[in-house]
Amino acid sequence: MADKRDYYEVLGVDKSASADDIKRAYRKKAKECHPDLHPGDKQAEEQFKELNEANEVLSDPDKRARYDQFGFSDPMSGMGGGGNPFAGGFDFSGGMGGMGDILDQLFGGMGGMGGSARRNGPVAGNDLRYELKLTFEEAADGCKKSFDFYRSENCDTCHGTGAKPGTQPVTCAMCKGVGQVRSSSGWMTSVRTCPTCGGTGKTIAEKCPGCGGSGRKRMRRTATVQVPAGIDHGQTIIMNGQGEPGRNGGPNGDLYVTVSVKPHKLFRRDGTTLMLDMPVSFTQAALGAELDVPTLHGSVKYKIPEGTQPDTEFRIRGQGIPQLRSSQKGDLLVRVRVEVPRKLNEKQKELLRQFDATTTGREYEGRKSFLDKLKEAFS
Repeated sequence: MADKRDYYEVLGVDKSASADDIKRAYRKKAKECHPDLHPGDKQAEEQFKELNEANEVLSDPDKRARYDQFGFSDPMSGMGGGGNPFAGGFDFSGGMGGMGDILDQLFGGMGGMGGSARRNGPVAGNDLRYELKLTFEEAADGCKKSFDFYRSENCDTCHGTGAKPGTQPVTCAMCKGVGQVRSSSGWMTSVRTCPTCGGTGKTIAEKCPGCGGSGRKRMRRTATVQVPAGIDHGQTIIMNGQGEPGRNGGPNGDLYVTVSVKPHKLFRRDGTTLMLDMPVSFTQAALGAELDVPTLHGSVKYKIPEGTQPDTEFRIRGQGIPQLRSSQKGDLLVRVRVEVPRKLNEKQKELLRQFDATTTGREYEGRKSFLDKLKEAFS
């Protein structure tokens, strides 16, 4: 464990930090290193894993207490799974309650069938995802976009209880509010979700007419997001707290907005570099010319020299894509496409023949080099 960083250091909080402090610190740092915002960045991916591991421990009071006491050498961690000593195993925080309690945790902790304290405690809301379509210019320049999405929210009729107004859910008679039922066969004890209440520990005599007893309704909502200049196709913006509401006082989930950028008719991009293929005439390439080069914001003058060859690239500084959350901008890379004229009339053809007749061969460096190599190869 020598190579592990202290969990408080990972989250950037003091050991006296409250649960809310830890939650805020985790959300802030998760936005900074989330893999969706740094595609292909292995370092960001490892930081995100480390951050999640630290949050999993410090956001759980029992795991945090053991970590504060034992650090990474928790004597109870040997029965857990994986490299995180706090990520699994049996919970001995309540004392050694005998074989029945251990088996209860073994069979009751799988598949989300934990104890009643966890089941009836605060549960974070689900995260949601939305694909936001942008034009090439909107992604490059940044913009503010509003969009509609759907999420499940507490029913406004029963306020999330699932019961008809004027009534309340009651403690389940079968499981006595635990949410689980236990059956024994010899020394083996197994635990399963209560079939009567579905694990909630409550039953509803009269269901709410607004939500049919679920306590939730699917609602259409509008969100407005500030898209930063320079965002690229496939990157994600995290809108904290815009996901589905939590249960039993748990925090809201987040809304992950992934951008889909429409291709441009002229430009392509590679990171912050904007790329353009620009056709020029044979005469312009041979004699040199001042070109009107299009950019995302009008056009700029650029002079190409005499004898410009096909596929030559010219770099125009500062006319590319903005760097995310920075005042710096990339460059415009212009690749020259020399266009050979088609459908010449007789006068034009004759002029070209006269031109060709006056050449000495020195005008065509590539052709001269090829002929020299050809002669050498067969001599």
